[in-house]
Amino acid sequence: MIRYIIRRLLYALPLLLGVNILTFLLFFVVNTPDDMARMHLGEKHVTQEAVEAWKHERGYDLPLFWNDRAEGAGKVTRTIFYQKSVGLFMFRFGRSDSGREIGADIRQRMWPSLAIAMPSLIVGLLVHISLALLLVFFRLTYLEFWGIALCVALMSVSFLFYIIGGQYLLGKLLQLTPISGYDSGINAIRFLILPLAISVVAGIGSGVRWYRTLFLEEVEKDYVRTARAKGLSEPQVLFGHVLKNAMIPILTGVVVVLPLLFTGSLITESFFAIPGLGSYTIDAINQQDFAIVRAMVFLGSALYILGLLLTDLSYTLVDPRVRLG
Repeated sequence: MIRYIIRRLLYALPLLLGVNILTFLLFFVVNTPDDMARMHLGEKHVTQEAVEAWKHERGYDLPLFWNDRAEGAGKVTRTIFYQKSVGLFMFRFGRSDSGREIGADIRQRMWPSLAIAMPSLIVGLLVHISLALLLVFFRLTYLEFWGIALCVALMSVSFLFYIIGGQYLLGKLLQLTPISGYDSGINAIRFLILPLAISVVAGIGSGVRWYRTLFLEEVEKDYVRTARAKGLSEPQVLFGHVLKNAMIPILTGVVVVLPLLFTGSLITESFFAIPGLGSYTIDAINQQDFAIVRAMVFLGSALYILGLLLTDLSYTLVDPRVRLG
């Protein structure tokens, strides 16, 4: 197992390096520091002196990869790539273009993102898998037909419609929850109920249909017929055998949303004014703060690769063939 983990970690390092280099090229070669300065200053006729001053304040006046004017190790360390990108591997995010400490902002804003993302993932999984198993249990009946029709209708509606409709119905008309905002501590629950409910309902259409497809593939296999021949009831077959053997594709689907647990949902946090990392990224894009955008891109990539590693490890728990192999 240790060798398996080390091998997976060694696979992850070239991926992170590639993402880091590609992001650096996009921000500093395709979009030069002079371009960033002019966009950030936001003036039509920006003087070259103002551009150079802006670059010097943020360390963007150094060479990109190699500094001929420096001596010794400074030829490498006194470059934009080393000072702005190498530190990301140690999760040293530095300062934003506006002068704020990015690491401190991330530590502060990750909790609201987790507060909405974790319940949405757990409750969504339970609801979607339960409804999918219910449709499989009543397969080839009118309940399955109308359930699929409802799922198609739900997944055909834009996520923005659920947000606006939920805010209007539950927040404005019924006044059951606040429309937007956030608070600390236990008071945050009343602000999270509405985005949680909308997130779960909006994902029912696609989630239930996908899990139903997985379960239907399993119910036709030989081990299911053997379980029925032994006298097991249909609920025992579905929950004790079908669900267990469908865990690998379920885990694979869960890993896609793992980065969002930390980095937050851009749309949800923006519409509900939740001060998480999703709204943090949107604000950085609007303010043209490229240091924050680079940090969030790298953080999202690192979390996604970590999710892939955790998924591979979880396979060994649910599938003995992977563990024995």
